[in-house]
Amino acid sequence: MHLETYISDLLYRYDCVTVPNFGAFLTNRVSAKIHESTHTFYPPKKVLSFNEQLQNNDGLLANYISEIEKIPYTVAVEKIAKQVKSIKSYLVEGEMISFQNIGDLSLNSEGSIVFNPSYHVNYLTDAFGLSHFNSTDIAREVYKQEAEAIEEKAPIVLTPEKRSSNWIKYAAAAVVVLGLSGLGAGKYFSDNVNTHNEIAEQEAKTEIDNKIQEATFFISNPLPTATLSVEKQVGNYHVVAGAFRVEANSDKNVEQLKALGYKARKIGANRYGLYEVVYSSYETRSEAQRAMYSIRKNHNKDAWLLVKDLDR
Repeated sequence: MHLETYISDLLYRYDCVTVPNFGAFLTNRVSAKIHESTHTFYPPKKVLSFNEQLQNNDGLLANYISEIEKIPYTVAVEKIAKQVKSIKSYLVEGEMISFQNIGDLSLNSEGSIVFNPSYHVNYLTDAFGLSHFNSTDIAREVYKQEAEAIEEKAPIVLTPEKRSSNWIKYAAAAVVVLGLSGLGAGKYFSDNVNTHNEIAEQEAKTEIDNKIQEATFFISNPLPTATLSVEKQVGNYHVVAGAFRVEANSDKNVEQLKALGYKARKIGANRYGLYEVVYSSYETRSEAQRAMYSIRKNHNKDAWLLVKDLDR
């Protein structure tokens, strides 16, 4: 049994996955950040940590293994306990345990478990498809320094002249009048342009309507109207009912959910080769979350939200 595979699956959906009598893997969301020296932009993600004090069985991992492997819950608990016993024996012998896509575990000198998380996988589904990228440094001070250097070489000297104060007043008044005239002319031109555009759009719409009406009269033997009602589920937010190793079991689950009134369907196999079945798909996260909470309350407490573009 590949215990790390099941833990990795659950970390996409839950913030805490407890391994009974061993410890809990926790996720903490962090915002996007920029590395100052390398100018690298990193998307938001979930940071992994490990807490050895959380060892009580909350049933999450065992239930998931029971569902995937089609075995009783008690058998799943026994398999987890056997795997934990083996892991602890290796740690006591001084070996390092590596969980793929999760991290490395080892014992320190005090006998406590030390966890080094892996950074190869981002468990934050909101950041699906995002990756880090580098940007060249922008030197914004270069042009400012060049301008200051030019000013130092060719300073501008203003020599005051004696002019009549009355002439200055008249000139200022003329500037104000010309400015107001320009604003009025500009507003008049803008209003004329808007009016012209509105009239042109209305004329074009009227001409198209007339052509449509004329075309309608030339249809002598119109075909009977046929109305087809084809419902196609769209949206990148899916409420997942379960994932099955055997495709026939996923087909059976789809029929069962349809009999209960859900718009169930298969969305294909995931990266672990499991056939996923969803209750329905939604265009917005809020719609999907409302549906998920209702399904958890009335039908399946383990239903979870998957963000995936099925057109890709």
